[in-house]
Amino acid sequence: MKTTACLAVSFMLGLAGCARGPDATEQAALVASAREAAARLATGLGAELKAAIAEQGPDGAIGVCKVRAPESAAALSRQHGMEITRVSPKNRNPAGVPDAWEAQAQSQLEERLAAGEKPESLDTWEVVSAAGGKQFRYAKALPTQPMCLLCHGNADDIPASVKARLAADYPQDKAIGYRVGMVRGIISIKRPL
Repeated sequence: MKTTACLAVSFMLGLAGCARGPDATEQAALVASAREAAARLATGLGAELKAAIAEQGPDGAIGVCKVRAPESAAALSRQHGMEITRVSPKNRNPAGVPDAWEAQAQSQLEERLAAGEKPESLDTWEVVSAAGGKQFRYAKALPTQPMCLLCHGNADDIPASVKARLAADYPQDKAIGYRVGMVRGIISIKRPL
């Protein structure tokens, strides 16, 4: 699938004629940087979340996703010169609504998961035309882990203290009903070219 995405990007860049797009070496560097940033965000948040659950319980750990996730994404964005966010069609945070590209990317990643690809390996990228010129777009699947079910599982299985905290912090929450391994959302990365 990744080869198909690379070929599609190369084909689209070829059709662009004189429009400047990244060559294969530049594209490989963009993908490597995006993968590294996404991995750092996911790994760092996972570690913080585990520690917070152990110290404060699941309801106390909600602050990691609410506060620390955007802070970590902003710090990595500055470090990598990219815009890094977490989005989902079933968003919890009102700022986490995907744009059209992100929604399509997540849908494609879910299709690949259903076709048997491993959740942790699901990512995609593309060079697109945007209002300001060409833009590199990257999406990394956020597979649902067992600890995620404490806040994102079936409503009947979420602890009452977590439900109360979610209702207070996210009154329009849509991010429940997941099972382990499902794509819960994506890490989205944008970089102008």
